[in-house]
Amino acid sequence: MQFEHLIYEQQNAIATITLNRPETLNALTPSMRQGLFEAVTLADSDDSVRVIVITGAGRGFCSGGDVKAMNAANKTKTISPMEEKIAPIRDRAVLAMRNASKPVIAAVNGAAAGAGMNIALACDIRIASVKARFGQTFSRRGLHPDWGGTYFLPRLVGMAKACELTWSGKMIDAEEALALGIVSELSTPEELMKTTLEMAATFAEGPPIAIRMAKRAMYKSMDSSLREALEYETYAQNICSSSQDAKEGIAAFVEKRDPQFKGA
Repeated sequence: MQFEHLIYEQQNAIATITLNRPETLNALTPSMRQGLFEAVTLADSDDSVRVIVITGAGRGFCSGGDVKAMNAANKTKTISPMEEKIAPIRDRAVLAMRNASKPVIAAVNGAAAGAGMNIALACDIRIASVKARFGQTFSRRGLHPDWGGTYFLPRLVGMAKACELTWSGKMIDAEEALALGIVSELSTPEELMKTTLEMAATFAEGPPIAIRMAKRAMYKSMDSSLREALEYETYAQNICSSSQDAKEGIAAFVEKRDPQFKGA
């Protein structure tokens, strides 16, 4: 499938989605929003894909919305279609990432500002270049966070810090992002994709059913009581323990060999 300003590639069991407007630090266009939703949906529906990686071309991950295009739209008083006011494509893209049955990893190569930061937050894991920067820059434009920022950020850094970052709109460097738990690991710019793909390969070698159920259980637990979380764990464990992957994993342990998981 071909996308405008978006590159979709698959190597082995890893699908890489690259935001590709490097001259604007990958500022989002309507076609990029639509393309991100379609690319994530494509990767999730492809049984040959086990991990999804999202990154940016050039020096930036994503600088957020295209402010120049916003300014032009304001001058022409362009009216958004009603569907975009009710169920905007950005929301569908975020839900596709969160509901994906496979791990989604952000390789943050540079600035991730506004919507760009929140696209990274919508991923399950973030690995960043030491040159990456993050910012909830909406307040600098008189705008409100979108792409799930008010949901993801407080859960990662706590409410007080989320308020500070959102209200100030300031950019933070990669080291602070690591200390706050926004990113899991830092890498040199040259090694970023190698580091990310090595992690992705580790997940791709794992049991797809168990990983899928664990992802769902962990996110479900964030809005559940302990009893509800335990009940869902039992449900998921019953499914996984009856799978061929579980039989293979147990046999491989006993036979002292690497398991070959098939997702069945």
